[in-house]
Amino acid sequence: MGPLGSVLRVRKEKVDGGKVKFSDLQPITIHFDGTIDKRNVDGNREYTMDLFRAHPGDIVVAKIDLKNGAVGIIPPDWANAVVTNHFAVYEPDHSKLISEYLRLLIQATFFKAHLWRNKVGAEGRKEVKLGFFEAQLIPLPPLPTQRKIVAAWEAARKSAAATAAKIEQLERKIESCFLADLGLKAPQQAALPKAFAVRWKDLLRWSVSYNQLVQTGMDLSRSKYPLAEIGSQVEMIQYGTSDKANTSGNGTAVIRMNNLVNGDLDLHKLKHVRLSDAETKKLTLLDGDILFNRTNSKELVGKCAVFHEQGEYVFASYLIRVRMRAALADPDFIAYALNSPIGRQQIDAMSRQIIGQANVNSEELRSLQVPIPPLTVQRQIVERVAERRAEIARLKADAKACADTAKAEVEAMILGIKPV
Repeated sequence: MGPLGSVLRVRKEKVDGGKVKFSDLQPITIHFDGTIDKRNVDGNREYTMDLFRAHPGDIVVAKIDLKNGAVGIIPPDWANAVVTNHFAVYEPDHSKLISEYLRLLIQATFFKAHLWRNKVGAEGRKEVKLGFFEAQLIPLPPLPTQRKIVAAWEAARKSAAATAAKIEQLERKIESCFLADLGLKAPQQAALPKAFAVRWKDLLRWSVSYNQLVQTGMDLSRSKYPLAEIGSQVEMIQYGTSDKANTSGNGTAVIRMNNLVNGDLDLHKLKHVRLSDAETKKLTLLDGDILFNRTNSKELVGKCAVFHEQGEYVFASYLIRVRMRAALADPDFIAYALNSPIGRQQIDAMSRQIIGQANVNSEELRSLQVPIPPLTVQRQIVERVAERRAEIARLKADAKACADTAKAEVEAMILGIKPV
């Protein structure tokens, strides 16, 4: 064991603003998991605070977020990284410390919990003091042992990356098979045209971005099944409650937009809302109801999921409930179509940007077009999609279990509990 400060040397190398242009420097940001990103700065802006260099291999601490584990390593090819006084830069003693070993130690569950317990200061600005951080005694095994611990973690990361690639491939296959079942092909990714012509009869909206996307999207009319607007297939379209939700469990569970995740409902973090009996009855979800996200970021607006849960739930105002006519459309088929490029290209084209949020209203939702096969064919397609998504879910569960095991084993190696 040895104090952290014994293997780190403070680097305080101030940038001379008179000799170096700000545009030649690269400010950075550090995330809670220790990863580092380049910070994008508007070309017309410059930092007014003093800047300090961080060299490749240096350890950088985000002072205010040290309590969350925001400690990263400057990548080897970042020769112009700089930070403000909100960061601390350390040069590691490479004769005693492998930088990546230190990152693993700081990201260890026990160490992050220790940092969090020892934050001090005013409420809302609590932080871990650098003196406390530098004084912490840490396991310092010989360098070959540190390298083996890092290698064990890297092997686990490579395995996780291979699984992630397989999952991505399967997701693309689901999408391509779904479109093929409808007689469609996914459009090739292409740059949007800077200049284009639109026939007057095809000019539905004045928006340039709308017409750009219409020009480059897939031609839905090529489907082997007739196109129909969502509005012609629905029994009900309804907005949710705008009443304030609570975290104390009072009232009825309310599904919000953050409960819609990758085409499914994630009900782990639910809030509740107190409504009258009449309002609760009006907004209670039934099996097969589609929940459509009408307001969110450009990427997430229009995402939807089908409700298949047991129990009493209502839904929030940022969602629209869509109930299909059972004799015409399978809700799972419609929801998958809207989440696929079929719906995505239409939603991206029509959604409006309002104060950083995109929005699609109920009338625009009604106007979305989807190829409608016979109901039996819809259900067959849904079954195939469900089988492939179940395989993906199994892979994700296995990958998470492997990642959790690898993390626990690496932490045990750091503590000397498990042989390296």
